[in-house]
This record gives sequence, C-alpha cells and structure tokens, in this order.
Amino acid sequence: MLKRLAFAVTCVVATAWGQSLIVATPRASQRAVVVQRIGLTDITITYHRPTVNGRKIWGGIVPFGDVWRAGANENTTIEFSDPVTVEGQAIGNGVYGLHMIPSPEAWTVIFSKTSTAWGSFTYDKAEDALRVTVKPAEGAMEEALTYSFDDVKPDSAVATLRWEKLAVPFRVAVSKDVAIAKIRARMRGDAQYNWQGWDEAAQYCLSQKIDLDEAIKWADRSIQAEKRFENVMTKADILEALNRTTEVAALRSHAMEVGTVNQVYFYGRQMQTQKQKEQAIAIYRNVAKRFPQHWLGHMAQARVDVADGDFEGAIREIKAAAAAGAPEQQKANMDNLIERLEKKEDING
Repeated sequence: MLKRLAFAVTCVVATAWGQSLIVATPRASQRAVVVQRIGLTDITITYHRPTVNGRKIWGGIVPFGDVWRAGANENTTIEFSDPVTVEGQAIGNGVYGLHMIPSPEAWTVIFSKTSTAWGSFTYDKAEDALRVTVKPAEGAMEEALTYSFDDVKPDSAVATLRWEKLAVPFRVAVSKDVAIAKIRARMRGDAQYNWQGWDEAAQYCLSQKIDLDEAIKWADRSIQAEKRFENVMTKADILEALNRTTEVAALRSHAMEVGTVNQVYFYGRQMQTQKQKEQAIAIYRNVAKRFPQHWLGHMAQARVDVADGDFEGAIREIKAAAAAGAPEQQKANMDNLIERLEKKEDING
C-alpha cells in the first residue's frame, strides 16, 4: 500500500511539473538549443518552446510589466564563450539566466548571474549582470516560441525571440581583439609548424583590416615554413593594404614564379573578371612561357594571341588545349570560345 501511495504521489508531481522524476517523458514545451559563432566566439541559447495553442499571449499568459522566463520550464539561458557587448553594453563570458520584462512599447532584456532557477519565480534583481532595453516588432506567426540569429556579420549578430506575431531582437557583438588573441594562442601550438596556419592568421587580419604589421610577420613566418604562391600573394596583398606599393609588384612577380599552373592561370582569370585586362594578359604570357605543354598553358597562349589580334592562332591553341588533356567538363566551354573566335570576338573582354 505504501509503495502504491508513493508511486501515486510521484505521478502527481510529475504531472504538475510536466516532467517525470523517474522517467524522462516528453514535455509539452520541448527543449531547444541554438548556437551562433561570431568570429571565434560562440553564443548559445538553451530554452523550452511553449506553443500558442489558441491562447492570448502578450498581455495574457505573458503579462506586461512582469519578469518573464523568456521561454518555459527551467531558466532560459544564454552562454557567451568570450566577453561580448549586448546592445553596446559589455558583459563577461559565462552562462546567464535570460529573462525579459514585456511591455507594448519596449522590452527589458535581463541577463542574470543565476542560470539554474526554475523559470522566473525566484528571480532577484540584485543578481542582474546586465539589463538592456529593446524595441519589439511585428513578425510572422510562430506557433512555438523560437530563438534565432539574424543579420549575421563578422563581428555581430542579432539574437531574436519570436513567438505568436512578435519579434524581440537584441544585438550581440564581439571584439576582433578576442579573435586575434585566440589566433595568437593557437599559433603557439601545433599550427606554428606549417605554412597554412601562419597564412590563415595573416589572411584574417587582412580581411578585417586589423593588426596589419603583425600580419606581415605572420606572412613572413608562413613563407619561411614553405614558400608558396598563396603566402607570397598574402604578403603582397597586406603590403598593398599598408600602401607599401613599391614592394608589391616584385612580390607578385615572384608569386607567378612559384605558383602552379592552376594557381597562376586562374589568378589571371580573376584579374580579368576584375577588369584588369592588362595585368591578366601579362599573367597569361607567364603561364604560356612556363607551362607550354599543359592544357592551361595552351589556353593562356590563346588569350595572349587574341590580345595580339591573332584569332586563328588562338583557335589552334584552344584545340591544342583539348588535345593536351583538358578536363571533359571544359570541352563545351572551349567549343563556345572557338565559335566566338571564328567571329573574331575578344574572349578577353
């Protein structure tokens, strides 16, 4: 009898809380996790997804002016793997309880130092790590509450709560200094022993236009490990970004000497698509001279011939490229180029 009574009490508790204390049974509000990496920083939101189920949500089951758990069941949590800013205000790395205070015009988003509570029932303002105010907006109907990351940029993203026909966004941003610090630390490990690691680090700085003097050092370390078309070009691009143009031409010329036929030819194609025709033709001349028997060497010579006005020579070179082992998937394009050349069209245009 006592065992049956204990079992009945357990079942009552399980029903009240929506989760069995003995067996993990499905909840009405299912658990979900959404993760976004910004730079090298991970933002993770863990929450439970209540459904509208025909109810009045805003000003109804979620009252205006009260602290709300921003989800269902246990604390909704948000974790930052590094310090970030939320709506321009700084907050440290760690796991925070995520709460909100809804109102028709503006919402307060709260990051609590306590992340292990059940809902917002024991919320204490004294434990706030940060509060920000944001504007809600109308959104598409969402039956189940959801979080997503929108407007993702290299150094920021907008975390958005969506439920019913409302969206509540807040922007999370990371400092590029955090990424640089992590890269520096990584380059003290096994990444320092190959050219790719140093080149990737230098490329990151170049892409973000930060710490370019250090990026030059990293490019040099990559070249010292193994001189490659990629890292020589990386150093040239960094020098160009630093307006040290007198050194750029010599480096790019050297890259043409160490690059493979594919690297150099398709770099010429890149110059061509960027409307730098003169530079592209110079690169094609280099390819044709260095790799005269390769199918891309013949293609390069065809483009040089067109630049020199020799359309018949260009046709012969493309046919030679086909015979020299051009990939089958290139044949249709080569036939098209021959048709254009027969009409004396400039295929370098």
